[in-house]
Amino acid sequence: MAGVTLNSVNKVYDNGFHAIHDLDLDIQDEEFLVLVGPSGCGKSTALRMVAGLETITSGEMRIGDRVVNDVEPKDRDIAMVFQNYALYPHMSVYDNIGFALKLAKVPKDEIDERVRKAAGILELTSNLDRKPGQLSGGQRQRVAMGRAIVRQPSAFLMDEPLSNLDAKLRVQMRAEIAGLQRQLAVTTLYVTHDQIEAMTMGDRVAVLKDGYLQQVDTPQNLYDRPVNLFVAAFIGSPSMNLCEAQLNGSELRFGSRSVALPDSLFAARPALRGFDGRKVIMGFRPEDLEDAAISGDQDPAHRFSAQVSLVEALGSELMVHFDLDAAPVDSGDPDAVEVIGEHATGVGRFSPRSRVRPGENVEVALDVANMHFFDPDSRLAVWG
Repeated sequence: MAGVTLNSVNKVYDNGFHAIHDLDLDIQDEEFLVLVGPSGCGKSTALRMVAGLETITSGEMRIGDRVVNDVEPKDRDIAMVFQNYALYPHMSVYDNIGFALKLAKVPKDEIDERVRKAAGILELTSNLDRKPGQLSGGQRQRVAMGRAIVRQPSAFLMDEPLSNLDAKLRVQMRAEIAGLQRQLAVTTLYVTHDQIEAMTMGDRVAVLKDGYLQQVDTPQNLYDRPVNLFVAAFIGSPSMNLCEAQLNGSELRFGSRSVALPDSLFAARPALRGFDGRKVIMGFRPEDLEDAAISGDQDPAHRFSAQVSLVEALGSELMVHFDLDAAPVDSGDPDAVEVIGEHATGVGRFSPRSRVRPGENVEVALDVANMHFFDPDSRLAVWG
């Protein structure tokens, strides 16, 4: 097994488009690292450079201790799963999965053992005699994954392998791929645009935007301590609520509303004191909001009133959408739905015990200790 290292890697195409800017990544031996970002951010380009399918304009690529900038893809000892299936249509599922082992002259008994083990993991055992044309799109993708698994390479490279699966199977496969990676202890670079996949699967997650690396950290640290506005808004579903605010002492005013900030919050974010009397971008996650009528925090200084525009009942929770008269903020995510109108909107993850209805005003309790703040000029997180 081996780690994968990218040092100041750049990719500039012949037409001058600079797809990847000075990318530094250190994927440790046996680590599962997920590269995530919006469409067109360069994540698949980065993966293809590791695979050798794209040339590197500048910088250095290492797999283990070996520089592989000019090494052919077949000699890099990696296995890649693409978005498309790239299966041999005339071969059975069994032969597709075991084809690379056959070329490597692995003994037949070992081929049979590896193929059947992979098929069991991927729920393909009953389909081993079928041809790819007889399978669904999701099944064909699992065959492609099985073909990579049986090779036992130094590193797995996966380019959105679950994108063609239905929602239920996708959730199941997320857990199975992560469990399989831990079982095999193979260094894995996994590309996805789905931040839920990234958060649930990766040991660490690297967030990319416009070819620039934004942050690399554990999923929980990305969620709790995003370094900038883009990461804060991109990580989390529903997305973090954002709007412009004015800080005056311990009072934070957003539109016609205000909340009081405790001393403990300033102690945790000492740089926030420097924004006294200035504008700041405030953020709060949906789970940090609750219907004040049933909230445990009864401090009126931590509440604000809002008109409910939509209630989504999900059984275990209510997604309550509401309007604010504060100025909206563009997170910089090209895949995000653009803010409509002059005012910000928000969403709260309420208890199903709440009785709020669309069109009504609701008193919202805000967990101010978990609020986030960003410099409106640099868009960097305000900590200390």
